[in-house]
Amino acid sequence: MRKTLLATASAVAVLIGGLMPAAAEIVLKASHQFPGGKGDPRDEMVQIIAREVEKANVGLKIQVFPGASLFKPNEQWGALTKGQLDMSAFPLDYASGRHPQFSATLMPGLVRNYERAERLNNSPFMADIKKIIEDAGAVVIADAWLSGGFASKKNCITGPDSIKGQVTRAAGPAFEQMLALAGASISSMPSSEIYTGMQTGVLDATNTSSSSFISYRLYEQVKCLTAPGENALWFMYEPVLMSKRVFDKLTPEQQKAILDAGKTSEAYFNEEAKKGDQLLIDTFKKAGVEVVEMSQADYEAWLKVAQESSYKNFAEKVKGGQELIEKALAVE
Repeated sequence: MRKTLLATASAVAVLIGGLMPAAAEIVLKASHQFPGGKGDPRDEMVQIIAREVEKANVGLKIQVFPGASLFKPNEQWGALTKGQLDMSAFPLDYASGRHPQFSATLMPGLVRNYERAERLNNSPFMADIKKIIEDAGAVVIADAWLSGGFASKKNCITGPDSIKGQVTRAAGPAFEQMLALAGASISSMPSSEIYTGMQTGVLDATNTSSSSFISYRLYEQVKCLTAPGENALWFMYEPVLMSKRVFDKLTPEQQKAILDAGKTSEAYFNEEAKKGDQLLIDTFKKAGVEVVEMSQADYEAWLKVAQESSYKNFAEKVKGGQELIEKALAVE
């Protein structure tokens, strides 16, 4: 009888073992502020990582929460570094209030084109930035740089004189300082709030990324767009970040799956971002918005204003600021 019970128990255990997974699946939460499922390449980066990680079959699943549905834009950095959020596509300059060195990743004229942005990714400049990110409690899963431009409800923004008197959203301290010196009034807000700001009359003008101009339908609110063109003054680092606390708890196989997925998403993004500038122009022209680009003279005039404000303040007030700028400028 005892042997029969043991045999039965053993058979049941084998059956249950065959039906149950070997280990519980870990579910990670990814948050970002950008519209989901509408072609924004930053959303798609995170979605690619989620799909690739699931395909790797390492006991991981990533749930993506777009459109600031899980955390507000400016709350994501704190949540990541505390381990309350697992992953985010995050404009790094949003955390410059806590780490002022991050303003270097949205410094006027420092990047200028995608080829230079890609070279920066593996430079001593970015090594310093990524060390600050990691020391704060996050890790970079995928690099992403986005070009951007200017738009206004009043007039085309070309040289510094064209911004005078306009209430402007500037996306970060470095641009705020430059625009303020040129005569603009500043209203700070995340890109997800620009449309409402313009609709309610809080904003006259803005600068933001090419993708945000499209995703947030800003062509419905503005009279003129200054596209990035050959003289892109605005470039922003918007990587996919992961909480270091969460990453360090994963198995080596799970970590590798996430990093491999990050490389796949980064390769996708590098191609899509370059297409984005032309898509921006086409979308705004189709909506009846005037589209212009800065001339070389406009760009140089703005750079002079930036050097007298943003660059000067960064070098003088941010720990290691001058060295960071020099390392970025040293990249050919």
